[in-house]
Amino acid sequence: MSFVIAVPKETAQGEKRVATVPEVVQKLTKSGHEVRIEHDAGTSAYYPDDLFTAAGAKIASSRTDLLNGARIVLRVQPPTVAEVDQLAEGTIVIGFMNAARNPETVIRMRDRKITAFALELVPRITRAQGMDALSSQATAGGYMAAILGAANSPKFLPMLTTAAGTIRPATVLILGAGVAGLMAIATAKRLGAVVEAYDVRRAAGEQVRSLGARFLELEINAEGQGGYARELTPEEKEKEQQMVSAAVARADIVITTASIPGRKAPLLITRETVATMRPGAVIVDLAAESGGNCELTQPGKTAREYDVTILGPLNLPAQVPFHASQMYAKNLQSFLALLFDKDGALVREFSDEILAASLLVHAGEVHHGPTRELLEGGKS
Repeated sequence: MSFVIAVPKETAQGEKRVATVPEVVQKLTKSGHEVRIEHDAGTSAYYPDDLFTAAGAKIASSRTDLLNGARIVLRVQPPTVAEVDQLAEGTIVIGFMNAARNPETVIRMRDRKITAFALELVPRITRAQGMDALSSQATAGGYMAAILGAANSPKFLPMLTTAAGTIRPATVLILGAGVAGLMAIATAKRLGAVVEAYDVRRAAGEQVRSLGARFLELEINAEGQGGYARELTPEEKEKEQQMVSAAVARADIVITTASIPGRKAPLLITRETVATMRPGAVIVDLAAESGGNCELTQPGKTAREYDVTILGPLNLPAQVPFHASQMYAKNLQSFLALLFDKDGALVREFSDEILAASLLVHAGEVHHGPTRELLEGGKS
């Protein structure tokens, strides 16, 4: 069986990514599916319409033409309420949903009997690695964080030996050694900096050292479920703060990546700590969207306090849209494979553990427990 798979142009402010790329389109069309791309959907990611056409896609000149008869819609950002209203009942939408921040969209999808899969809910198990969009996009974010830090620093990152004397390498500190943090470490090392890193998970130390960085040790084991860190006790937080503050004070660039899914980002750098930093130091706060790891972070803005530049970037993967889209499209390709049986028909039940975990809304019901509780708390 074949289905119409539609890819709309992203409308969120600053979003340059696209949900599929010509390489993936070619594989989907060879499987017998019709792939429709909204006009100019990939232009901002440097995938023009003619590349999609050459790969076998059909270009839709309007959103109406795009969605007419579409069974599956692939997205990067969550749809708006207005975009949900354009979908036919039973349409399958796959992408990041960020349900806690978009309850109105979830309610509308529920009421219109849309089936929505949230890629941020894909379980972090071995079998799901190829579908782990959070990790692929965090890789892009970590890379850009290091580049932003270097671009805003008044110093060279590598050690230089010149006729004018020797220039010492810059020190880069990474707080949080998840996927984004590890990519930031690797990028900063390639740029020639001396790199230090800290994570409350002891297991991260081996990965940090394998990249050539120094791992800051603290006798705390905060390994949580699903590869995330648990929240620290008050006593642990005090010890952590003392060590982190000393490391921040000696760093030229600090990149923070610490976050807890569904909760406000932990505070790692206080105003008082910023005041102890070197003039010209830079903080790149990747947790800006969820409140920030630095007390002085302004989401989406650049702040300057105590001669320190504090960046609060939002949606960093969109700043490297070509490769971020490429990785994301392959995540979706792997995810789509779970939706079809050996005969190419849509599976009737989403019993696969990956599908079950990432199913947000289906047949007029919210299937994700925390989201359902959130909506019930708001009496929606």
